[in-house]
Amino acid sequence: MDPANDQESESDVGIETPCSKMAVLTPPSSLDYAHDMSLYGNGYAKQKNHILSRVLNLFKPVRPGSDLTKFELPPQFNMPKSQLQVYGDSVVCSARDLLSKCVEGISPLERFKVVVAWSISTTRPVIFAKVPYNPILGETHHVSSGNLNVLLEQVSHHPPISALHATNEEKQIEMTWWQQPAPRFYGNSVEATVHGKRILRLLSFGENYEMNCPKLLFRFLPSPCTEWVGNVSIKCEESGLEATLCYRGKSLFGLKGSSTNLTGKIFSTTTAQNLYEIDGHWDQTVSLKNIETGKTMKLYDAKETITRLKTPVVKNPWGLAATESALVWSALSESILKKDWIKAKEAKKMVEERQRNLAEERESKGIVWRPKYFSKTEDGRWEWLHIGQPLPLAPIVVP
Repeated sequence: MDPANDQESESDVGIETPCSKMAVLTPPSSLDYAHDMSLYGNGYAKQKNHILSRVLNLFKPVRPGSDLTKFELPPQFNMPKSQLQVYGDSVVCSARDLLSKCVEGISPLERFKVVVAWSISTTRPVIFAKVPYNPILGETHHVSSGNLNVLLEQVSHHPPISALHATNEEKQIEMTWWQQPAPRFYGNSVEATVHGKRILRLLSFGENYEMNCPKLLFRFLPSPCTEWVGNVSIKCEESGLEATLCYRGKSLFGLKGSSTNLTGKIFSTTTAQNLYEIDGHWDQTVSLKNIETGKTMKLYDAKETITRLKTPVVKNPWGLAATESALVWSALSESILKKDWIKAKEAKKMVEERQRNLAEERESKGIVWRPKYFSKTEDGRWEWLHIGQPLPLAPIVVP
């Protein structure tokens, strides 16, 4: 869809063209912890206490309960990728294609169980004190894996809202997300609640699955760590099936329990009958226990799914949009990888200042910016504008 006269078009966002610099892509988060650590230096894991000291100093002027949405972090606390890329990685980077398996179940219950497993697979390890860049307004990320094509757009900057649409024409799968992280400082921790919904559609069966995602907790004391916590609900109105998942971190003081524990159940809203109990660890294995028969089966295996993940690559550099995340932040990502913090600070400041200047220019001219690919509904949801049109192959692919 072409931008309307009162919209800012893709070429107006003030970002360099693909031929002026190279896209920077980095490995997706996985269980290969040593591999992830290599991005930040071999001594990163050993420097946790030093890093914690820097984090606490950073938050000294911040009052407990404060909203951190507009809090600016120095590049030393950024991972070399945008939040859009992190969302994209969780969908396209997988050693086992659980998403395609969602359509292989012969019954609604069998399909529902695989959807639950797929939902768990989007939970990925997070390195302490490393967060992605807050995407700029209108930033996009277009990536493909096999027949799955995914496009993300930053549809709002304040508050930060990311929208995602994905299609697999062969499997008749469609997906739409909108996510709004809302981080708050609580003295000994930072907790990011992720508002929004994820909708997965299995078109061949006319089934729609609506779900949310857990909160992310950065715990500072007594021992620095990251945890996924909170409740996730997965519903399919057409089949009357629902699942509740509870991500449990350690105890209040962080001394007892596991930081990756996951429990829950699958039940029928039609008959009010509990069907399965869910128990395990999202970074290990999760099992299903049939309540009627007592039999237990493996629902999800993290080692099979989120290890040995391949890094996306640019297949068609001339197909990259000027708004592509890997281009927008390329100078910053390259500087972080080289640990050149002076250049990193300059690169980050350049992107942010350019966006502030564009916002001021739009305001002075009375221009209303609108997303290129998504529109907001009256009830606050975000919908894909080109309904019924499958996404094309992306210039960035997972090999």
